[in-house]
Amino acid sequence: MPDERFQPLSDRFRVGCRAAGFASLAEKLFIDIESLLHTYEYAILVWLNQPYRPIIRYPQTMPLAIQAADVRAAAERIRPLARRTPVMTSSGFDAEARAHVFFKCENLQRTGAFKIRGASNMIFSLPESALARGIVAYSSGNHAQAAALAARHAGAHATIVMPQDAPRSKMEATRGYGAEIVPYNRFTESREALAAAILKDTGATLVPPFDHPLIMAGQGTAALELLEETGPLDALITPVGGGGLLSGCATIAKDLHPAIRIFAAEPEGANDVFLSLQAGRRIPVAHPDTIADGLRTLQPGELTFPILQRLVERVILVSDAELRAAAKFLLLRLKILVEPSGAAAAAAVLFRKLPAEIASVGVVLSGGNVDFEELTKY
Repeated sequence: MPDERFQPLSDRFRVGCRAAGFASLAEKLFIDIESLLHTYEYAILVWLNQPYRPIIRYPQTMPLAIQAADVRAAAERIRPLARRTPVMTSSGFDAEARAHVFFKCENLQRTGAFKIRGASNMIFSLPESALARGIVAYSSGNHAQAAALAARHAGAHATIVMPQDAPRSKMEATRGYGAEIVPYNRFTESREALAAAILKDTGATLVPPFDHPLIMAGQGTAALELLEETGPLDALITPVGGGGLLSGCATIAKDLHPAIRIFAAEPEGANDVFLSLQAGRRIPVAHPDTIADGLRTLQPGELTFPILQRLVERVILVSDAELRAAAKFLLLRLKILVEPSGAAAAAAVLFRKLPAEIASVGVVLSGGNVDFEELTKY
């Protein structure tokens, strides 16, 4: 019988009510309190001095969408387009974080974000017949730019579905790479439905932002490069939205160094991965509310989520204020521009949210595409 101390609080609540003879009350109240308990479970367990061990319901024997070999193959495939970005350190950041931090600077990547890795890996895998029909993608900006540039490099037409409120710099850059932009209202329209209609009319290939094995493997090359340069580290942390970057990085990191601990950073107002890992199933967030536009996903991917369940120790939540503070620190002290989404992992480390025993950590700065006017808010 599993140790009841390791049960999620929501499960303990329901079992306790039934044991006390309040079965109907348990079922009635469970729906109302489930989200609340999932959100604050870790803090409550710390307060109660209880161990935190989220139950993993994904069968350990089932195959995952990607393996380390897929990441290594992607590294060779994307070499003509993706840069090997620098790894930076900062004694000032280390002093604040009380750890030795290695930054993988994907903000200095082509298109200004890690997304070119996954997009080029998938598009460069397409046969000529598929490239002739073009590609379709949907994104708030970074994946849009990456898909547009990779398509241009491969000689394919790109149609990108983008929200009307996407940062202007990202929309202009996407158009500058030669893509056709189809704008939509993120609150009243479905980007998936719009993309499906375009695919039906054109016969193009969908290049999704995260939930595809080739995308996930491509994103994992960031961690492959990082760990090839640094050697073994105590931990690795990346931002998480849909889970493409995190799943790819976790896959290769655990293969290279099985003892490495994997963490993720997610905005408090867009905590779908946090809630999902607590619940043991994908939990949607209807209206993500955060300045980190690249992390406003509604729920983790079907393919990424099992990898996160198996390999990720914990998701760390960061506030918008912490995102701004981390981006400001990186700009003023390291002289590098990082967007709020890209600064999520740095924020978690800067505000000492990792376990205290971690002495060395790799941090993926996932992007640096910021509207100039937004800098005054930092």
